[in-house]
Amino acid sequence: MKPTNIADPEYFHKVVDCQYACPAHTPVPQYIRLIAEGKYTEAYMVNWDSNVFPGILGRTCDRPCEPACRRGRIDEEPVAICRLKRVAADNRDEVKHLMPQPPFKPNGKKIALIGAGPASLTVARDLAPLGYELHLFDEQFKGGGFMRSQIPSFRLPETVLDEEVDYILDLGIQTHFNRYVSSLKEVLDAEYDAVFVGTGAPRGRDLPDLPGRQEGDANIHIGINWLASVAFEHTHKIGQTVIVLGGGNTAMDCCRTARRLGGEDVKVIVRSPFATMKASPWEKEDAMHEDIPIIDNHVPKSFVIEDGKLAGMTFEKVEAIYDENGKRSLVPTGEPDVFFPADDVLIAVGQENAFPWIERNLGIDFDKWEMPVVDRTTFQSTNPRVFFGGDAAFGPENVITAVAHGHQAAVSIDLFCHGKNLLTERLPPFVNLQSVKMGIHEWAYDSKIDEYDRLRVPQAPKTRTLVNRKQEVELGFDQLDGYKEAMRCLNCDVQTVFDAPKCIECDACVDICPTSCITFTAFELEGGDENDLRGRTKVPALNSTQALYIQDNLKTGRIMVKDEDVCLHCGLCAERCPTAAWDMQAFWYNVTKADGHKYGPTVTGNLVQIQRDGNAAV
Repeated sequence: MKPTNIADPEYFHKVVDCQYACPAHTPVPQYIRLIAEGKYTEAYMVNWDSNVFPGILGRTCDRPCEPACRRGRIDEEPVAICRLKRVAADNRDEVKHLMPQPPFKPNGKKIALIGAGPASLTVARDLAPLGYELHLFDEQFKGGGFMRSQIPSFRLPETVLDEEVDYILDLGIQTHFNRYVSSLKEVLDAEYDAVFVGTGAPRGRDLPDLPGRQEGDANIHIGINWLASVAFEHTHKIGQTVIVLGGGNTAMDCCRTARRLGGEDVKVIVRSPFATMKASPWEKEDAMHEDIPIIDNHVPKSFVIEDGKLAGMTFEKVEAIYDENGKRSLVPTGEPDVFFPADDVLIAVGQENAFPWIERNLGIDFDKWEMPVVDRTTFQSTNPRVFFGGDAAFGPENVITAVAHGHQAAVSIDLFCHGKNLLTERLPPFVNLQSVKMGIHEWAYDSKIDEYDRLRVPQAPKTRTLVNRKQEVELGFDQLDGYKEAMRCLNCDVQTVFDAPKCIECDACVDICPTSCITFTAFELEGGDENDLRGRTKVPALNSTQALYIQDNLKTGRIMVKDEDVCLHCGLCAERCPTAAWDMQAFWYNVTKADGHKYGPTVTGNLVQIQRDGNAAV
């Protein structure tokens, strides 16, 4: 074992659990502090730099940051990070002037972007200010991709989607809407310097071998296709009795949409146990709030056809059995099959990629699942000119992951077009660590641990939402509740930094620490066992996925060990220390974008000012 190298930018990055868990590495605590200060525009721009779609994601994000939130370890629930993003979006001032201002000086390079979803739009936003001529192709009539066709309007109003998509299109993107690309070869022959494929996972899985599937086809619909038909005003109604098959978020969107289109008896039927469904917990809660039952442990056996028309479905009841390796099997219970009537069935059992328009003689390798072979760092395919991102790269994920892919693909495309190595010449992230001490016992941030419970986001009444599919259900936090929720943040990016030569080993920090995360102990690091050390801390450090902060060179020969997993970043150790051996230092981590600037895409001057005004650490 060795002392912790805090100069490694990834060390403190991992301690900021929410930012580390976010695929785009959005600096969550920083924008939450800005919200608490009422600086909504600044908070919006900090988000826009990283995740590109603050208003969209503030309503629809899958929230990988929230399960990681440190608040969830000391409280019942994490900070409502996603909904705070919406607070910034809903309350911001005009932001267009803070964004890159076209026209930009042309650099002579031309890029094709196939598919107008979040991955392609992110690439466009990052490359446009660099002077690239960008051509965006999509078979829909507007940009947004699956954000437009698959996320219902009652979750994401069209006005919000249009506004944030247009921020990017207004950068001078040449759009080719209502145009389906049927041949990648034709695109490559058009002498584009590079091509980015961000076409999503457009094919919904079917159940073609289930008895009755063909006979009942008129009333059996593939979920994602049906949602798109509703979004584009082709479908306006559905039968009174509806079965939705599947346990993911698409199934939740299908059942809630069906309720708004005339479905009076809508139920979700899923193979797996309720607790292991793929749908996010809040998605399940919203569906059940709208009187939609979720029936688990039922495997579909057949579509029942009567007089040539769909009458319902039969299901086999199963239970989940786990072997010694944790592998699950769905075992029939032996009970009689169950029949549920249905006028219509929506199949939402998964999505697949489909690339019929990519010829197989273009130098692009595909794996056994017919997915392109794509480098996970550069997003380059085996044809150097072709890059993939979003669901098209590695299969169905979510919007924030597509954004993260888009940022990295843009870096690669920029390097490729300038003849540089895509791996060795990628710039590392910008990091900064700076003291936030303003006086002997004063900090440039609010270090109080607030006792508010997580607030519930208010919703419009069902009497309004279930009769209008475009009526947004969630109303968002008002400014006061946004402040209260923001104050629940523990400021995990403000780090406790230890300077061993200043320490007099008085143990005052150990005495005052509310979670007993600090230990001074005699331990030989060279050849020492980490599990042994974790057992010697004042409170056993059981979470091995989070690091121990270790420093040596103390005068007595002991070492300082801090369990990063349970530290609250409250600053009491630094306040109590008589020699300033402990200091609170704000950690800033920002993934470098394609323009090579360390603060973000070409809004450098404005964004730096935002950071300085809103966070004394930067």
